[in-house]
Amino acid sequence: MRTFGRTVRLGTLASIYVVTDVATGRFPFRDAVVQAWFLLTVTVLPAILMSIPFGVIIAVQIGSLTSNLGASSMSGAVGGMGVMQQGAPMSAALLIGGAGASAVAADLGARTTREEIDAMRVLGIDPVRRLVAPRLVAMTLVAPVLAIFIILVSVLASFVVAVLGQGVVSGSYWQSFGSFASITDLVICILKSVVFGYVVVIIASYRGLEAKGGPRGVADAVNAAVVLGIVVAVVLNLVITQVTSMFYPSQLV
Repeated sequence: MRTFGRTVRLGTLASIYVVTDVATGRFPFRDAVVQAWFLLTVTVLPAILMSIPFGVIIAVQIGSLTSNLGASSMSGAVGGMGVMQQGAPMSAALLIGGAGASAVAADLGARTTREEIDAMRVLGIDPVRRLVAPRLVAMTLVAPVLAIFIILVSVLASFVVAVLGQGVVSGSYWQSFGSFASITDLVICILKSVVFGYVVVIIASYRGLEAKGGPRGVADAVNAAVVLGIVVAVVLNLVITQVTSMFYPSQLV
C-alpha cells in the first residue's frame, strides 16, 4: 500500500508540474520533444513488425469464419472493429510498456544509483519536475500516435489478405468497415492509449527513482517497470472496455 501511495503521489505531482509549468512557460519542451522522438525511434519499427502479422492473422481467422457463415463481405467490419477497440491500444501498451518503460526506468535508475538524483535535490532542482514531467508528456503523446499507426498498418494488411487471398470484394470490405467502425471507437482507442502511456511512465519513473544497489538494482527496476506496466495496462483495458460497452455499445451506422 505504501508503494501504491508513493506511485500515486508521484503521478499527481508530475501532472501538477506539467500543468503549472506549461501555464507559466517554464516547461522544458525541448526535453519532451527529445524524449518523444527517442520513444518513436525505438517503437515504430516494432509497431510495423507487430501490426502486419496482426492484421494478417485477423484476416485469416475472421475470413474463414465469415466464409463459412456466407458473410464474407463482413470481414472488414469485424476485423476493423477488433483492431480499433482492442488490438491497437493493447499493442501500443505492449510497445510502450516494453521499450518505453525499460528506457525510462533504466535512465532514471542509473541516475539514482550514481547519486545524480540526490545531487539535483541538494542543488534545489526537483527531479520530478526536471526529469519525470517531460517523459510524462512524451509518453502520453507517443502512445496514441502508435495506436493510430497500428490501426492503419493492421487494417491495410488485413485488407490485402482479404482481397487477394480470400476473394473479398474491396468495395464491400470498406463498406462493412465504414458501417460498423465509428469516430467513437477511434476516440476510445486514443483515450485508452493515453491512459496506458500515463500509467506506464509513472510506474517506470517511480521504479527508476527508487532503484538501489548498483547495476543489479537498475536491472530489477527495469524488470519491475515492464512487468507492472503491462499488467496494469491489461487490467485497465478490461475495466475501460466494460465501462464503454455499457454506455457505447456497437451499432450499425
